[in-house]
Amino acid sequence: MGRIDRPDAPLCVILLRYVAPLEELDRHMEAHIVWLTKGYAEGIFIASGRQVPRTGGVILTRGHRREVEALVATDPFVASGAATAEVIEFTASMAAAGFAALLP
Repeated sequence: MGRIDRPDAPLCVILLRYVAPLEELDRHMEAHIVWLTKGYAEGIFIASGRQVPRTGGVILTRGHRREVEALVATDPFVASGAATAEVIEFTASMAAAGFAALLP
């Protein structure tokens, strides 16, 4: 592990919880992927994927909670009411060397 020298660099974990049947989520999947792709292109998202079992998703982001909460409100899953989102802000003080290079 390598120590991070930027304790002021905020990160957030977004926990998506599906509240609609998977068929409903699948109807919004293409728009959700477009939303994710935009977040990666803007350098906001670091990693994302489905929970196992498929009851929601997890997204690791850069940014402060308020910024990320505003962003996640525009996710088609959340905007349609098919999923809810919890945003957990944290400050990374340590990370594996390869991962540390991705941090702000």
